[in-house]
Order: sequence, then C-alpha cells, then structure tokens
Amino acid sequence: MAKVVVGMSGGVDSAVAAYLLLQDGYEVEGLFMRNWDSMINNDIGGNPNLKNAICPQEEDYNDALKTCKILGISLHRVDFIKEYWDYVFTYFLEELKKGRTPNPDLLCNKYIKFDLFKKEARRLGADFIATGHYAKTKDGKLFRGFDRNKDQSYFLAMVSKEQLEEVLFPIGHLEKTKVREIALQAGLNVAQKKDSTGICFIGERNYQAFIQNYLKPNPGDIVNVETLEKIGTHTGLMNYTIGQRRNVGISGDLERHYVCGKDVSKNILYVAFGDSDYLYSDACVLENVHFISEEKPKMCSAKFRYRGEDYPVSLYYLENGEIKVQYLEKVKAVTPGQVCVFYLGEECLGSGIIKDVYKKGEKLFYL
Repeated sequence: MAKVVVGMSGGVDSAVAAYLLLQDGYEVEGLFMRNWDSMINNDIGGNPNLKNAICPQEEDYNDALKTCKILGISLHRVDFIKEYWDYVFTYFLEELKKGRTPNPDLLCNKYIKFDLFKKEARRLGADFIATGHYAKTKDGKLFRGFDRNKDQSYFLAMVSKEQLEEVLFPIGHLEKTKVREIALQAGLNVAQKKDSTGICFIGERNYQAFIQNYLKPNPGDIVNVETLEKIGTHTGLMNYTIGQRRNVGISGDLERHYVCGKDVSKNILYVAFGDSDYLYSDACVLENVHFISEEKPKMCSAKFRYRGEDYPVSLYYLENGEIKVQYLEKVKAVTPGQVCVFYLGEECLGSGIIKDVYKKGEKLFYL
C-alpha cells in the first residue's frame, strides 16, 4: 500500500484531498506546516481584549488536527519559519523596496511546499505527497484545475518538473461546490469553513500597518500624470500597485482615478483620471524565466495575474535568457514584479517575472 503525506492546512480543500486518498486505498498521514510566526506584529498579547484569543494559524492547526481525528489519520507538524523568511519574505520586502508588486505565494510553492515539505514527507516514509490545490498533472506535465474559478496552476508555475514528481492533486478534477458537498457528506469539521484569502502572513490585518513593521514609511508626492501637478501625498510607494483605484490618497476629488506609474528615484506616485490609456501596454520583458514543460512555443496564451484572463501572445527568446512577450491585443495593468504564466491550451508551461513594460516600443515609467 502506497503512503501519501498530505499537506493539511486546516481548510476544506486539503481535508477532502485526504479523505479521497483514503477512499482510494492509500495509507494517509497529514503534515501541517508552520511557515510564519503569527505572534509577530499581532494584536494578540498587546490588546487586553484579545488576551485569550487564538491566533489564526493555531486555529488552522486545531482544525487540521480535528479533521485528522475524524479521518482516523495521524497529523505531524513542522516549522519552516526561518526558511520562509529567508526564501520568501526577504524577497517580498526587497521587491517592495524597488517599487514592484511581488507575489510570494509562487515562491512559497517553489521553495517550501514542493521542496522542504516534500523532503520532510519523504523522511516520514511517503511515496507521494498531496495538496489541496486545484490543478492536475499527467505524464510530468501541469494542467489547469477543472474548476476555472478556483484553478491554481498559476501559483504552481515556478515549480519544476522534478518537484512535481510523486505529487498528487486529489481535488484537481472537481468543482469547489462538489468539494464542499463531499466534506459535508463525510462529516468533516471544515466543510463550511471560509476560504482564506490574501497574503498568508498578513491575513486579516491592515496591509500598510503590517508593512510598516519592516519598511520605514517614505511619504512622497502624488502627481497627475497628464498635468504633472502635485495632487496629494502618498504613504510610501510599496503601499500601491499599478491599477489601484481605492485608498490612493487623493482627498476631495470624486473623479475616477487610478495608479498608473511610479518613479522610485524621485519617490513619485503617478495617477491618471477618467478613461485614459495609461494603464494599457502591448509588450513586456520577463526575467527569471522558468519552464516546466520541455516545449517552448513561439505563440501561446499568457496570464499576467491570478484570476486574470488569458491573452494570446508571441514569445521572443532573448540571448540573456529573458523573454519578450508581445501581446496580440492591448492588456491592462501589466505590473512589474508580478508573474506572467504561459499556457498552451490547458497545459501550464512555465512563467517569468515581469521586469519591464512597453507600449509602441517605449518602456513605460512604471519604475
């Protein structure tokens, strides 16, 4: 009987993944990862009204523990706090300093979940590991999950072909509604638990307040991109992303506006108004390019952010290892630091980090 170690997060997806593996006859054990010291910069402990509260990460562990008891399997626990800090969070901060918008979830999958976690699972005697990701694998290739609204292949686009070996995605062929239905039928405690959203180490806390614990606030001018007039003061370029419309910091002006650029050297945040064309580009250059598939096409589709739509693109492979991505139609809010993921039909080919953005051959002043 093959042994599978499942990454138990305390949510319904990993719980159902473990349940389905048991139904398929595998020997199953759970492993809970602690990647962040959730007591750091947490209100708990400093707020007397919350002194008896349990931090969200401990709640997740307790939920995972209860799930495993219901399923009759053991649950192990491992700390990757230092490794997460070194490989994920430090990069996150360095990208913010550059004025870029990083996505730490992809790095977490690359360095933690499909590397360190896999090694720990093997130490526990696992033949396979499994997670609750909405994705599929076949013959060493990665494919989108069946549920397009929940598909998580985007977040796996930095993982190598070798890392995907001996990996199972038991719910990749299911819709989310079916997953919850299975959880209810199985009597799992997390059947109706709300999905976690946002960046894992920030959780429900205020983003700007959290970041100020690590990066010193650096206020500067907000400038109208068309008139070049100062129209407000920002709290630090790391607190804003391209295309952002809310909480920009312009008071007393109800006209529709959005962040369209940053000048890190001058500490300026550029804002556009109305229905101008400033958010659109027709090409970008990617660095840190990585392919899961052996196929490197000249044409494919690309997704420039999670939940973004697919756009047809042409790929030009540069001598320095970077790739120029030419869109067949203009794309809105392509943002440096974000990840561009390549697809050929349902297959996820790989990814690259957006370095520069262009329109009509000119580099835009995002950075």
